[in-house]
Amino acid sequence: MTGIVSKVQTSAAAALVLFWSSMDRRRLGSSDLEVSRLSLGSWRTYERIPKDAGVAVMRKAREEGINFLDDARYNDETGEAPLKTGYSEVVFGELFRAAGWKRDQVILANKLWWEFWPEQSAAQELDASLQRMRIDHIDLAYAAEPPEGFALEQLVEDVTALITAGKLRAWGVLNWRPSLIADAARIASRAGVAGPCAAQLPYSLVLRSPVEDAEMVQALEEAKVSVVASYTLYGGALTGKYSQPGAEGRVTARIDERDYSRARSVGEELSRFARKHQARPAAMAVAFALLNSHVASVLFGATRPEQVEENIGAIGILAALDQATIEGLKLIGAR
Repeated sequence: MTGIVSKVQTSAAAALVLFWSSMDRRRLGSSDLEVSRLSLGSWRTYERIPKDAGVAVMRKAREEGINFLDDARYNDETGEAPLKTGYSEVVFGELFRAAGWKRDQVILANKLWWEFWPEQSAAQELDASLQRMRIDHIDLAYAAEPPEGFALEQLVEDVTALITAGKLRAWGVLNWRPSLIADAARIASRAGVAGPCAAQLPYSLVLRSPVEDAEMVQALEEAKVSVVASYTLYGGALTGKYSQPGAEGRVTARIDERDYSRARSVGEELSRFARKHQARPAAMAVAFALLNSHVASVLFGATRPEQVEENIGAIGILAALDQATIEGLKLIGAR
């Protein structure tokens, strides 16, 4: 196969196709939310880098046609934040405004963790997030699995009330089991209200389960739920960065205490494959996830604008992949 990069750039017409492809949108499940194929996340990112770097990342995402942003309340890990929890949302809101985003031009997602339930209701948890972000509503809330004693019927009722109140447009789930997704969809259907439209799930060349599991596929299809793929670069292990001697980052620091040995091995295999096809490993890894018909968008984080541009390259790769290359890509990490 001719190099993917050169194939995409062979003519002005191909460049025009690439530009419009980057603006492509996918509907999330049965909702009316139409999101870009890539979503910019904020996990352990903006509170760790200078403000101007965060603004540059956000501006680059907007310029590249990304309309899907993901934020969440996290506990402070730096020891320097003025808030023990939620400072991530304060920083996100500041960068959002500084980068010049228009609220009506972006799909904004956040989380419902239920961490302080039942003392804190769904409405109180979301209100606190909105206040820290200084934003009046979010478009999509991913609900974590309900804690023990929190009935699924009550969860559906609570998120429906948030939608009715105009603080939320749709809801999704975060790392739920297939049976729970199916149950929530049935409860919502019986009540005549909106069920979950999206499931944020880890999906990568390293980790195919649960997205490709038969039970999950059935649950997603029956509930009309789209996947928002997370951890697709496996903490940076699939970017090609760690094939360089002395490379440092999230993987070497092990800030999330994962064992990255297999991921680094898959990353080396991916790097060789990408070099053969004159493409970037990160873009190839993102392209792999987008090949799955259940994936509406791939969520990624970035600390530099160049990383945004590199990941956006997956859209051009998708347009240029032939079947043989697709099959070769899918084999990486699957053996």
